[in-house]
Order: sequence, then C-alpha cells, then structure tokens
Amino acid sequence: MQNLTPAGQNLVANVAQRYNLSQDAVIHMLIAVNNGNGTMAQFNCPELGGSGQWMRGGMTMVGDMFNYGLKATVDNLCNELANALASIQIFPIIPAGAPGSSQWWPGNLGSPFSSGSQNNIRYAIFPHRLAVERFGQVTVYDTQDHRIGGISQQQGGDTSLTFSSQYGTVSVNSLPIISGSGLGQPVVTNFAAPTQSPEPYTPPPQMSSNNPVDSGSGQNHDILGLIEKLAHLRDLGAISEDEFNSKKVDLLSRL
Repeated sequence: MQNLTPAGQNLVANVAQRYNLSQDAVIHMLIAVNNGNGTMAQFNCPELGGSGQWMRGGMTMVGDMFNYGLKATVDNLCNELANALASIQIFPIIPAGAPGSSQWWPGNLGSPFSSGSQNNIRYAIFPHRLAVERFGQVTVYDTQDHRIGGISQQQGGDTSLTFSSQYGTVSVNSLPIISGSGLGQPVVTNFAAPTQSPEPYTPPPQMSSNNPVDSGSGQNHDILGLIEKLAHLRDLGAISEDEFNSKKVDLLSRL
C-alpha cells in the first residue's frame, strides 16, 4: 500500500467514510489526482465504475457514461483530493531525483518550463534537454536546436513519443541520448501518414418533420457514433490526442 503521512491517513479514512468507499479506492484516486498535478486524473477503480478520466473544471468521464450521479461523485471526490494535496503533506517527502519523487528528473537540469505525463510515461522539458521517465527509468535527451511545443504519445500500445517543433512532428527516438537507455524503437516510424486510410466521415442523419422519433435518443446515438469515429481517426494517427479530446468534450456537451 502507498505510504502516507499521518495527515494523509486521516484524510483517506475520513473521505472513505463520507463517500462510502474503501480506503484502497480513495488511495487509488488520490494517487491518480496527484499524478495529474491536481488538475486531472486517469483512473481504473471498480468502485467508481472502472476506467475514467477527470479534468478540474471540465470533463468527467466514467465507465457508465450516462450515470450522472456517479460523475458528480467522481468530480466532487477528485476536487476534494486535489484541494487536500495542495494544502496537506499527504505523501512522505522523497528526495529530488529519487524514484517516486515529484521531481523525478536529474537535479542538475534545474526546473523545467513544461512537464506532464501520458499513460505510464512522464516528461519534462528544459533548455536543450528533454527528460523522459518510464517505469522509474529516466532518459535525458539533447533537444539540439528544437523549440519543443508539445509532447504526444503514439497510439497503438507502443511507447514511442513525438514532439512538435519548428521542424514539424519529430520522434523523440531521433534525439541524441545524454543519459539513460531510451524508450526503444517505435512500432510505427512514419508519423506523417496513417498505416491505413481513415474511414470517410459520414454525417449524422437529418431528422424529418414527417417522421416523429425520439430526437434526444437519436442525437445521443449520433454523438456517440461520432466519438467512435474520432477515436478511430486518432488511433490511425490522422488527428492528435489533443484534437480528439477537444472535439470529444464539445460533442459530450451536447448530450
């Protein structure tokens, strides 16, 4: 079980009682919110509907998409845990640069001007350097003259990363390694073109005034179908993860 400070243990016990959850479930969500720097969380908690996502002040996704009570519970829980993380020392302090530390990159790199995480990979961007952590192993890359604008993970299950710079989209594996073993070679190396042609976009059917139906149910079905098509385009590499998430939030707001 995750080590907690006495204040952290009291928080978990209190939250578990008030939300009628096990302490393991609360700790799972606490770690997820902490990994998202208090602004987002990706989790897989059976007591909260399985896999889901939370963004502070924005989208909350749960396995049971139309269970609005569960969404409200997750949103309230994550907001409370985020506030606690900002005001209470919940986890024991780990020395900078040590495995498990929030400052997981080598100390000589200083403070990054951007950092984040995707799935099981964390990254931090510094002047002329990029640090990437996977399963506790840190690799530092020389970014040369690239001006990095963002990091994205290739879809499809491999561990390849790309970044955007003034030269376009570039594979992290193409950068010289300063220290560490790297992430291995990606399964897909052509990041400019999808492996197969994306399915053509099919507009949703128009409602006819002469054919009365349950328009709310039909619209929900059409929106979910569009999200599936967008996910397919994302998996093919035709659109980025950020573009997919932005459009998904827009579509879900219409439900």
